[in-house]
Amino acid sequence: MVESSFAEIKDEIIETRHYLHQHPELSDQEVETSRFITEYLLNIGYRIITPVGLKTGVIAEIGEGKPVVGLRSDIDALPIKEATELPYSSENEGVMHACGHDFHMASLLGAARVLKEKEADLVGTVRLIFQPAEETHVGAQEVEEAGGIEGVDAIIGFHNKPDLATGEIGILPGGLMAAVDQFKVTFKGVGTHAAMPQFGKDPIIALAGTVSAVQTIVSRNEDPQKTAVVSITHIEGGSTWNVLPENAWFEGTVRTFDKQARQVAKERFYKVIEGQAASFGVDVEIEWIEGPNVVDNDPKLTEIVSEETQKHLQLVKPTPSNAGEDFAYFSQKIPSVFAFVGSNGNSDWHHSDLRVDDEGLLVGAKWYYYTALRLLSELKTTGYVRIIGVNSK
Repeated sequence: MVESSFAEIKDEIIETRHYLHQHPELSDQEVETSRFITEYLLNIGYRIITPVGLKTGVIAEIGEGKPVVGLRSDIDALPIKEATELPYSSENEGVMHACGHDFHMASLLGAARVLKEKEADLVGTVRLIFQPAEETHVGAQEVEEAGGIEGVDAIIGFHNKPDLATGEIGILPGGLMAAVDQFKVTFKGVGTHAAMPQFGKDPIIALAGTVSAVQTIVSRNEDPQKTAVVSITHIEGGSTWNVLPENAWFEGTVRTFDKQARQVAKERFYKVIEGQAASFGVDVEIEWIEGPNVVDNDPKLTEIVSEETQKHLQLVKPTPSNAGEDFAYFSQKIPSVFAFVGSNGNSDWHHSDLRVDDEGLLVGAKWYYYTALRLLSELKTTGYVRIIGVNSK
């Protein structure tokens, strides 16, 4: 029975997560992680099809022919010094799986083992995509540009959710995670002695006024019915107590769930910043970095996946997250479903003390497994596809 197969691998996938947690690697530097995954999959009989152009990451398959269902996990860690005091804490100083990508990898490797045992039941191909560089929002595009999703008919993935209980899986149609944009604003003034401000142009005071002014974008320009967040997270300016500096800068992020809200936020941001700079008589440079789009769950596929999930696991209705996920890059190109898997964490993503519950690994592995089989069957029967947002059969 399938459940007994999962029970047999529980200790192995926990051990796998602990190993991966001990050996985290930063985005696009996941060399040893990729080697570990490759060897694991080869040992259980997978075809490794990682494109030559993909520097890190692993892509592998079992089964034959169409349809092709992709199962995706991210693999990179964060530049955070670990403070969990776990016996398997990071051995790479200043690098930590503080977002739980070790949880994702171990779950998918567990699913891979059981899928291999049941390979004779597959009615198509399962493609495993261990994606690099999610944290820098470039990895999904790197996979796509290397040919890693070519021929994939549908793709699924999940993120562990520390505020969901172990055993819970959250799925919603439409937007589950926000579009992410990043900005850096540099005010360029004229430096002078702090005792004689009339001889300079103070970028500090321009920056200080602007920090408050940009908050009006959400409070006075965005539709209150649409989610938008503007956060300034990093400020620098000056180097000593008695000198007005030449430059001062801040950076931060905008999160939205709606295309129009995203456009309004950017347009108003530029106007507010440029207006503030003009009013204080300083020059300004704005860097706007467009990040991942909304993680957009395909409505029909979400219905199918939710129905299958309820048969085997505990389905809940989650609250959408303002965090970003570059799985969104896949969801703009292929019918997809992204889920939250409860990890019962003690704190949230990107915290140095984040600890997740190993009991959730089997839940994630089972979700990959059952969803993959259902989607293969569904696609084989109906041939469902999505063409740039238009659903058809």
